[in-house]
Amino acid sequence: MSESILITGAAGYIGSKLAERLRDSYAVVGVDIREPATLHGQFFTCDIRSRKLRAIIKENNIKRVVHLASVLESSKDEQRDYDIDVNGTRNVVEACIDSKVEQLIVTSSGAAYGYHADSPEWIDEQDPLRGNEEIPYSRHKYLVEQFLADVRRDHPDLKQLILRPGTVLGANTKNQITNLFEKRFVLGVRGSDSPFVFIWDEDVLGVIEKGLREKREGVFNLAGDGCLTISEVAARLDKPLCKLPSALIKALLAVGYKLGVSHYSPVQVKFIRYRPVLSNRRLKEEFGYQLQKSSAETFDYFLENARARGQI
Repeated sequence: MSESILITGAAGYIGSKLAERLRDSYAVVGVDIREPATLHGQFFTCDIRSRKLRAIIKENNIKRVVHLASVLESSKDEQRDYDIDVNGTRNVVEACIDSKVEQLIVTSSGAAYGYHADSPEWIDEQDPLRGNEEIPYSRHKYLVEQFLADVRRDHPDLKQLILRPGTVLGANTKNQITNLFEKRFVLGVRGSDSPFVFIWDEDVLGVIEKGLREKREGVFNLAGDGCLTISEVAARLDKPLCKLPSALIKALLAVGYKLGVSHYSPVQVKFIRYRPVLSNRRLKEEFGYQLQKSSAETFDYFLENARARGQI
């Protein structure tokens, strides 16, 4: 019989693609708060904060869990987002421990390192996680990773594979980052190169699949080779680059956010200005994964497909 694995966030962009990729090799069980457009395996409608999750794991003899469910964009209800990201992850981990799950794969984020002026030029997995108190997404990822580190110490039998992706792009990606590329001009912060590291969605799936098959553990950044500065992104988009002083951008965002015409608050300036640039050395040398696309190739692939469907 095929080994049973559980995917949280199975109806999401990466979750649904992962379920499709693994269905011929594993007995895939998916959970999400909404049903996926296409079913690839067994599916349960379940909030990751629910105690129902423990029953699903036990009754389906789950030995490996891929935890993808999280809040990617702020709902403006910070307590709700915290509850899903932090307490939801806690519930997933406790359910794994209770059922003696052997491996837990978690997609964290490069945002756990935080957006800081003094970050290293290339961030290694051994560099400290600092998050940003004022940026909920970054703060939540930091808190989740602190919790996971405690679990690794107290429950070593639960192997953890923690993945910290940069910006994930694929043929059909549409998210907070791609929204920036859809504007008539590209916004930059004066005095900052705002470098981006991109990772192809198929590379993310490949890393997870390799981690499952080889029962791997550890912590790894996910990023294609190299990076693109905001100027290089604008040139590829064939759009003007508008670099403004950070104080002016903050003032404009404050007004727009208050009036409800912008989803971005003034703290997002750090998100643009001090982007964490992730080193993939350990992913290639220690994990042994051969990346299929560089950061530039990933962006160009996304752009080609986005233009074909009129997104950009």
